[in-house]
Amino acid sequence: MSEEIPLEIQELARQVETDGGVVLAVYREPYSRQWQLLVEIPLDRVEPTPYQRDLSPHHVERLKEVIREIGRFIDPIVAVRTPEGRYWTPNGNHRRAAMAHLGAQRITAILIPDPTIAYHILGLNTEKAHNLREKALEVLRMYRTLMAAHPEAPERTYAFHFEEAYLITLGILYDRKERFAGAAYVPILRKVDGFLDLPMDQAMAERERRAARVEEIDALVAPILEALHAKGLRYPFLKQAILSQVNPIRRKRIVTMSFDEVLDQVREGLARYNVEAVTAEELAQAAAEAEE
Repeated sequence: MSEEIPLEIQELARQVETDGGVVLAVYREPYSRQWQLLVEIPLDRVEPTPYQRDLSPHHVERLKEVIREIGRFIDPIVAVRTPEGRYWTPNGNHRRAAMAHLGAQRITAILIPDPTIAYHILGLNTEKAHNLREKALEVLRMYRTLMAAHPEAPERTYAFHFEEAYLITLGILYDRKERFAGAAYVPILRKVDGFLDLPMDQAMAERERRAARVEEIDALVAPILEALHAKGLRYPFLKQAILSQVNPIRRKRIVTMSFDEVLDQVREGLARYNVEAVTAEELAQAAAEAEE
């Protein structure tokens, strides 16, 4: 006996048709048996979620080649419908761009009735591997979108969506300075930069302050790097090594110090840093410890 389709799913199917799309199937997905739609929608109505990383031209070209080679589009994107009749895809932006470049007018999509699922899907997105900069900027864009919609919600509410609190702070830093060496600060930030209980609009102000503190530290590292380069020390991960040497929580599993207490000690360590006394072996050991 066939199940009765819920009214809200019937309404979503009607909206798809009003938008110029076609409903190919209405079904329950196999894990928790929730309702979804398989649809074909106009490509000009599809766009990435506003907090996603930028397109990789190389990846788009590769997808175009694959689609041409097999002669068909076989990997539906995931989409959610906005109240304005647009379709956001949290995991299919490169496929969308490839199809558009190939002149397609429509694209196949799995349409999810719950728009909040778009935030969760980013954690499963394997279409293009993240590097730290891309991930941090993506998290920052997501943060700003959620903050605009829910400014009074505590930041901690969205811990699952953001994955790691320090990515928010690093996102601000990358947004300010494209070539910021964020990886050097991860061993410190991941231990002290936790999620905040403040409402998101207030939490953002605190994030901006924390990013400014990291910028202050970075300004102190710069002349030390230059002095080490002048000594002929130009090894990879040199900045990580310097910071590891002055990191007061480097070997600590449990950290009780606050964000500001740790950065205060890092700053003091950099102020006392003796470029003349440091050896290449010490730097190599510190760089290795930073990765632990």
